[in-house]
Amino acid sequence: MAHFEGNFTHTQDLRFAIAVARFNDAIVTRLLAGCQDALKRHGVCLEDGDRPSQVDYAWVPGSFELPLVARKLAASAQYDAVIALGAIIRGDTPHFDYVAAEAAKGLAAVALQTGVPVIFGVLTVDTMQQAFERAGVKSNLGWSYAMNALEMATLMRQMR
Repeated sequence: MAHFEGNFTHTQDLRFAIAVARFNDAIVTRLLAGCQDALKRHGVCLEDGDRPSQVDYAWVPGSFELPLVARKLAASAQYDAVIALGAIIRGDTPHFDYVAAEAAKGLAAVALQTGVPVIFGVLTVDTMQQAFERAGVKSNLGWSYAMNALEMATLMRQMR
């Protein structure tokens, strides 16, 4: 009987892509910082003169564009996981519902189509205050998104 479980220790040869939405950048840059912090603390090289970076970045206009870029990154077969970061904040129109639903469905489809883990790191909140709470100093979901990527990347490697 096989037992598969991801870990956070065998990260030296993993490669990650982070797709980052620019819209609501005051929030998204905080998520990115939390994500980078978690990766670095778990042995992933971001930028170092001695080793090449294990992380590449792709910037997109907004969360709606994340699935297309995530698909391109995942299909390249260069990455063990793709992390999609964005922030969608509810407004007075139904725009929030359309963007949030399509971003979620699109990113899930990319993972299923390519077999590469795609981490849904898109905040979907009602207010800017909620967004800042989820991307703040005390609690930054960017850290969690990176941990999910590490766990899924190592799990998928074991299952090959």
